[in-house]
Formats: sequence, C-alpha cells, structure tokens
Amino acid sequence: MKFIGGVFSVLKNTTWPTRKQSWHDFISILEYSAFFALLIFLFDKLLNLALTDLLNRF
Repeated sequence: MKFIGGVFSVLKNTTWPTRKQSWHDFISILEYSAFFALLIFLFDKLLNLALTDLLNRF
C-alpha cells in the first residue's frame, strides 16, 4: 500500500501546466513539425533533382 500512497503523493506535488502554457507548447510543437517537414521536403526535392540530372547525363 506504500506504493499507491507514494503515487498519490507524487501526483499531489506535481505542478501541472496552465491552459495558456499548454496552448503555447502545442503551438511550438506544430511550428517545429512544420519546419522539419519543410526541411525534409526541400532536401528530397534537391536530392531528386540531383539524381535526375545525374541519370540524364548517361
């Protein structure tokens, strides 16, 4: 029973984010995801163009 009491003690002492902080974190995750998706997309296009140009030379 000490384990369950310890769990409730930890949950009671945990500081949870406010609603505003939760939205800020969510928007940050969307921004980072969009940035890396764009970065991967551009890298893919560049690699595709380079390989196509290389294959057309032969």
